[in-house]
Amino acid sequence: MTRTEYRWLLPSAMADPELPGDRRGRARRTVRDWAVDLTAFLCAVAVGMVTVATIEADPTTPDGVLLADIVVGALACCALWVRRRWPFGVAVGLVLVSAIEPVAAGAMLVALFGVAVHRPFRPVAAVGALALVLTPVQPYLRPDPGTSFVEATVIGALLPLLVISWGMAVRSRRQLVVTLRERAQRAETEAGLRAEQAQRLAREAIAREMHDVLAHRLTLLSVHAGALEFRPDAPTAEVARAAGVIRDSAHEALQDLREIIGVLRSPGESDGDRPQPTLATLDSLIDESRLAGMKVTLVNRVDEPGTAPAATGRTVYRIAQEGLTNARKHAPGTEVTVTVTGAPGEGLTVEVRNPAPTEPFEQVPGSGQGLIGLTERATLAGGSLDHGPEPDGGFRVRASLPWPA
Repeated sequence: MTRTEYRWLLPSAMADPELPGDRRGRARRTVRDWAVDLTAFLCAVAVGMVTVATIEADPTTPDGVLLADIVVGALACCALWVRRRWPFGVAVGLVLVSAIEPVAAGAMLVALFGVAVHRPFRPVAAVGALALVLTPVQPYLRPDPGTSFVEATVIGALLPLLVISWGMAVRSRRQLVVTLRERAQRAETEAGLRAEQAQRLAREAIAREMHDVLAHRLTLLSVHAGALEFRPDAPTAEVARAAGVIRDSAHEALQDLREIIGVLRSPGESDGDRPQPTLATLDSLIDESRLAGMKVTLVNRVDEPGTAPAATGRTVYRIAQEGLTNARKHAPGTEVTVTVTGAPGEGLTVEVRNPAPTEPFEQVPGSGQGLIGLTERATLAGGSLDHGPEPDGGFRVRASLPWPA
């Protein structure tokens, strides 16, 4: 919201901070301010001229009094030009003057309206009470021949009350608009923060998915490429088999990468969604690992894997995939056992266990982020995961996930 918009809504003393180049700390008038002040001045002058014409029509009015009324009325109207600087003081002064000078009544009403718009309730109530107390003074000192004292007093009391009520209504509306604008801005800010948080969570999920998927494929590439490097005299059939595994793993890694990158694309840019892994596709993961030369035993005690929830089955698949990847990197040549048990209402449990390696091997570097990602994945799925070394030197990863009845 710009400064000019706030000036339309807030009192000038509250909404106009000190501007650069204004040594006295006063806000410069805008074009709208000049238009409002000129309109208020002309309205006060019009009321004063009508009052002067009424006084002049009374033959009993001395010329000196008429001249004094004109001068005082003109000064009262001119005082409105400084009401933005001293709204309360100008209003009090005009209330006192209008108590004995009817020509200043128009300027007094304009000043009361300005105080009601730009000041809180207490000063408005004080100046309003002063105006009501002094209302009977003018009809008593300068009675109107065509109006009784009671009528003049009632009219003189109603006009300030109406003007003050109108000004307070304008102030309330402006404050309401400001509050609504602030709430809208706060809502936009909160929506932006929620969007940023959602993007951060989405990036974390994509990074976790990318690690779980690509680490499995790239480990195959590393292991078999290392075997070809250190065994250049291997039989032709074994070299061909290792090259085939490398080729297939590279192809699958590219496909998985396209799938993950597809999440970041716009809806119209997708090349087509590949089916997500589930508990029913766990057998294909085991077959792929066996084809790569691993010794894997699958113990699946789930009667109907296809009935498991898709999200839970995908989590089981990723945990088994990461467990096989870690075993291939840190315990090559050992027999890995993957055990899956569970039923609806009892939950799902997946365990990946491997013994300690018996032969020396080249250590494949790892960052440990895979197990951290699996723990987060299991927690997000409503379950838990624990991992650690076994007494015989092996390693175990075990996760428990919910499966509603």
